[in-house]
Amino acid sequence: MAVTEAFRGILPATQVPFNPDLSIDEAELRRFTRWLAGIEGIGALVPNGHTGEVFALSPKERAEVVRIIADEVDGKLPVISGINCESITEACEHAGMAKDAGASGLLIMPPHIWLRFGMQPEHVVDYFAAIGKAVDINLVVHIYPAWTKASYSSALLAELARLPWVTTFKIGTREMSKYARDIAAIRAADPNCTIVTCHDEYLLATMVQGVDGALVGFASFIPEMIVDLYRAVCDGDLKKAQEIQWKINPLKEVVYASGEPSSDAHARMKMAMYLSGRMNSTTVRPPIRVPTGKTYEAIYTAVKNAGLLQRDAA
Repeated sequence: MAVTEAFRGILPATQVPFNPDLSIDEAELRRFTRWLAGIEGIGALVPNGHTGEVFALSPKERAEVVRIIADEVDGKLPVISGINCESITEACEHAGMAKDAGASGLLIMPPHIWLRFGMQPEHVVDYFAAIGKAVDINLVVHIYPAWTKASYSSALLAELARLPWVTTFKIGTREMSKYARDIAAIRAADPNCTIVTCHDEYLLATMVQGVDGALVGFASFIPEMIVDLYRAVCDGDLKKAQEIQWKINPLKEVVYASGEPSSDAHARMKMAMYLSGRMNSTTVRPPIRVPTGKTYEAIYTAVKNAGLLQRDAA
């Protein structure tokens, strides 16, 4: 089998820079990739996640983003591509394109139809098994919030952990008692599977549960802080971890607006990344808009107060 060791550490869900004409800015994506991949503690790069505007990219563009990032890291880090599809047929096609483009893992998101109408546990198992059989690659289970119709039960997560292609779980349960039960169920089913939090807005609270890292879009913006936070948690230095989280909080507030990631959170984060010199583009694809007015002012203030400000608005 092509499946390799499970993913762990800090796994940034990467942003995509666009040119003014909304095409992918390859030169900037390569520069950004080099910078992010060079930070110690980064375990993999994850294009085509929600932060990477997967919903705004065509299938060919998703594969192209993977190709650019995989070519730039040149085997130094794994590249995990998000798969956001409706049918098994479509998911297998996208999975094959991502693997051919250089992905060494796939982040499997629930189909939108499940969010609307729900699903049966066997639907989920069949979906993952079909993708695994089609491309023979590491699969990361993307677990959506407990309040959605695409929420996976702890028993279902245990069943997924027993599939030979599933190596990692990205848990975004956002309900802490279920979060603890889910972790226990996965560990009991297969201790070799790794578990990473995707609670960008609750990093410290979810890291202290004994997970193996974090797969978050926020790590595209402040990877150094998040690496340091996770290291402090692993070292058992709660005081240091709390201090780092307090520094993160104002930035978290302006990106996530005191709640879960929203449809335009990536636009706010892209602006913060531009102001801090981490990305040279604020462009997002419609209907999402670039932050302006009071939203921009709040982002500017938070970036400045964090000592990260490098430039004014584009």
